[in-house]
Amino acid sequence: MTSDLVHHGESFDGTPLGFATKSIHLGNGVDAETGAIRRPITLANAYALPYDPSDINWSSSDVNLYTRNGHPNQRYLEAKLANLEGTEDAVVLASGVAALAATFTTLLNRGDHAIFSDTTYIAAYRLLNQILPEKYGIETSIVDTSDPKNIADAIRPNTKLVHIETPANPTLKVTDIEAAAKLAHGAGALLSVDNTFNSPFNVRPIDLGADIVIESLTKYINGHGDALGGAIATRKELTDQIRFTYQVNYGGIISPFNAWLINRGSVTLPLRMRQHNASALAIAKHLESLPQVRFVAYPGLESHPHHEVAVRQLARPDAGFGGVLAFGLDTDHDGHNRFVSKLNVITSAVSLGHDESLIVFLGEDDERQYLYPEEFHRGFFRLAVGLEDTDDLIRDIDHALAAAL
Repeated sequence: MTSDLVHHGESFDGTPLGFATKSIHLGNGVDAETGAIRRPITLANAYALPYDPSDINWSSSDVNLYTRNGHPNQRYLEAKLANLEGTEDAVVLASGVAALAATFTTLLNRGDHAIFSDTTYIAAYRLLNQILPEKYGIETSIVDTSDPKNIADAIRPNTKLVHIETPANPTLKVTDIEAAAKLAHGAGALLSVDNTFNSPFNVRPIDLGADIVIESLTKYINGHGDALGGAIATRKELTDQIRFTYQVNYGGIISPFNAWLINRGSVTLPLRMRQHNASALAIAKHLESLPQVRFVAYPGLESHPHHEVAVRQLARPDAGFGGVLAFGLDTDHDGHNRFVSKLNVITSAVSLGHDESLIVFLGEDDERQYLYPEEFHRGFFRLAVGLEDTDDLIRDIDHALAAAL
């Protein structure tokens, strides 16, 4: 029977458990009713009340009351993620975008100022660049956070949050988390880090000074392309605020089934990340050697302008640089599409962190195009490398290049 010590990330003698062991055992346990050694899915919307419920706080997330307030499958997953990220607590919500929105709308008020990376997931860009300023009177500054000086120059007396995404989606720009944390804290602000492209296996932003870590659980932590979820890992003082504001009163709760699926998928996270890391690096190096390829952006390449920062931020000796890379071909718009049409193993679809490799062609009209480096302006691909045999993926790319160009 799994011990309570394992549930806290320690072995019988107090020694910290390894990442793989914690991925398997944290958030799991023996079901008290049936003796099953896997947590069941609890699909109930409501739970039995005590004899006298008159003094219950109906917005409480601490007890089983109503599923929107919180539920067992959510809490099992939260316990695991908080430990893997190295934080006091975690909140799991309906999607990665829900986690972003919960962070911003809970921690920022009218008149506050936030700084954010000039390359982020599209929803973060729209929230911070448009929705929060226009609807809620929150001031924001969009800067190239890969240069810490730009963060320092953007700080104002009312700056409350610095939000960075590293590596950035879709250009793979890297920000120095430790430098950003020092600047934010010097201004009395918090640093939030979207760590989705890394996962806690590769990088633990909390260890580098971040206050808040955001993960789209839909991606690597789930790993199977079949469930949506998002997580905010931070100290309990902040998670309590987020639960009350966004979970209970905005209703951004994750379903029990999705929480169960993600918890199930997360047990193989370290195994999968090693494969994602290794294959992506091999493919990036191969692409870099091909004459038809105009550029390759991947933090694991020595040619990447932020390679040294990316190396310095790795969480463990067997960590890597994730499974996402960007590249462009020396061809026109239709040539890029022809290339995709000739792929047999790699699938044309959005998202990342799945078992299958996914590619998406991003053309010349992206609304954030003006923020991308020059080489991205002629159209490019975002390739999310999956778990197939690396040689099969490389052969697929080579075949498509030969057939299309």
